[in-house]
Amino acid sequence: MADRLTRIAIVSSDRCKPKKCRQECKKSCPVVKTGKLCIEVTPASKLAFISEELCIGCGICVKKCPFEAIQIINLPKDLDKDTTHRYGPNTFKLHRLPVPRPGQVLGLVGTNGIGKSTALKVLAGKLKPNLGRFNNPPDWQEILTYFRGSELQNYFTRILEDNLKAIIKPQYVDHIPKAVQGNVGQVLDQKDEREKKAQLCADLELNQVIDRNVGDLSGGELQRFAIAVVAIQNAEIYMFDEPSSYLDVKQRLKAAQVVRSLLRPNSYVIVVEHDLSVLDYLSDFICCLYGKPGAYGVVTLPFSVREGINIFLAGFVPTENLRFRDESLMFKVAETPQESAEEIQTYQRYRYPTMSKTQGNFKLKVIEGEFTDSQIIVMLGENGTGKTTFIRMLAGLLKPDTVEDSDVEMPEFNVSYKPQKISPKFQYTVRHLLHLKIRDSYMHPQFVTDVMKPLQIEQLMDQEVVNLSGGELQRVALCLCLGKPADIYLIDEPSAYLDSEQRIVASKVIKRFILHAKKTAFVVEHDFIMATYLADKVIVYEGKPSVDCIANAPQSLVSGMNLFLSHLDITFRRDPTNYRPRINKLDSTKDREQKSAGSYYYLDD
Repeated sequence: MADRLTRIAIVSSDRCKPKKCRQECKKSCPVVKTGKLCIEVTPASKLAFISEELCIGCGICVKKCPFEAIQIINLPKDLDKDTTHRYGPNTFKLHRLPVPRPGQVLGLVGTNGIGKSTALKVLAGKLKPNLGRFNNPPDWQEILTYFRGSELQNYFTRILEDNLKAIIKPQYVDHIPKAVQGNVGQVLDQKDEREKKAQLCADLELNQVIDRNVGDLSGGELQRFAIAVVAIQNAEIYMFDEPSSYLDVKQRLKAAQVVRSLLRPNSYVIVVEHDLSVLDYLSDFICCLYGKPGAYGVVTLPFSVREGINIFLAGFVPTENLRFRDESLMFKVAETPQESAEEIQTYQRYRYPTMSKTQGNFKLKVIEGEFTDSQIIVMLGENGTGKTTFIRMLAGLLKPDTVEDSDVEMPEFNVSYKPQKISPKFQYTVRHLLHLKIRDSYMHPQFVTDVMKPLQIEQLMDQEVVNLSGGELQRVALCLCLGKPADIYLIDEPSAYLDSEQRIVASKVIKRFILHAKKTAFVVEHDFIMATYLADKVIVYEGKPSVDCIANAPQSLVSGMNLFLSHLDITFRRDPTNYRPRINKLDSTKDREQKSAGSYYYLDD
């Protein structure tokens, strides 16, 4: 009996189409042949149903299903006692819960589709955990008995008896305008229970948009507005689902400080975040989630911040002696081979002149610079400093107003561009889109191994483009961008919507592709870990956002990062285990030491 319960069957509701197939799963199942109802498909049913009690785990149905809708997964042995919630038969299952502690920030880290948002809903009291019994859900008394002896018992008792108020900042801020009417100032006035409106508007730079309608805000403005709406209310439990997407580095740190300012001795703050350097800066302790996306998720015990993030990157949980990812993720920044003298001849050098462009009240001046092929240049600057404008000038989509240096011609490039905002209008499947746009690349075995396999495009091939989630769209857009033959690849915010693991995979894909194909990439990226991993050179933007900015010439990673971080007034150290950059807490000893030495960015191997 014990052996039989440690596997789960998942039937994907958007892939299983019993009316369009011959019910191969049911016909090929050896248990059905013995007369037991292990797989049931009736003419009326919309989905196949697989009985997990009867399933023997042979996996024949998985191979036979023409739509690849079935997964049979063997779980680690002792998990069955720990089921917290399951949505229904053959669906996602969450094991254990993160344990929030009063007066501290709990960070959650894990890939997409592994139950982070489900865990938030349960902890907010918006979803009653059914302990895996979706047919006869337990009442609260039984749930409390189940959590007896753990910190969660007190937590749920407080939710029930003291009517704790929980507010969640949603993950997808682009849906907010549908739900919220009115202008920014009015909405904040209605919600203002802590009389912090003026301070929050200053901290989150909302004063410029205070009279605007919520529907007219950009992604970053919506994100800051959503954080303000949560922070301005009185509650005992504050939850933030991905508070850094769309924000630039400076705004991310500001948002982190606002989130930390909500801590009181008996309030709880829980944050889901994929930018690991921000998560590190924000949290007091961390729970990792592992499992199989869309099938099951398991929450680890709480760890200290450094240990939690390192466990997530290593893919190994020492307390459970369990490996959940095959390879660990490292960030050794290798010096590029371009420094040695013999190799200089082999690289193509390109130069662009000093030029300027005025758009409305915004003026951008670009200082002349040069770059070579096989190089990635990361652009660092706040939002609204003209990074996209510069990219579009290079691409020839915008003509500069003045070009100062007449002996340097503006070279003509073939350019492939991945824009910041991706809005899907294509009505057919992903396969159709790739076939139409990058037919030669996506048939090429090298491109398939280097780009499509790691970005997991195969699984999306038969889905309609309009139905893809944010992260799936981002991966398809990246694949399209790299698949188009060009001299220069301009990639605007490749990390948006991707989870921490996919970000590292995407960085590796971009880096490998640019080196192999001997091309150049200009990347705009706010995720610090991703930016430092990608950059061979950096262009730092200075000046007043949306008014008057200067784009410096490309410079080395260390000097560029030093310049950029000195404007932000933060310092970085490196983790000794896996070399990831970590932000020093403001005014800590390390922070003061590095500032006095002038080394804001620490690249000390």
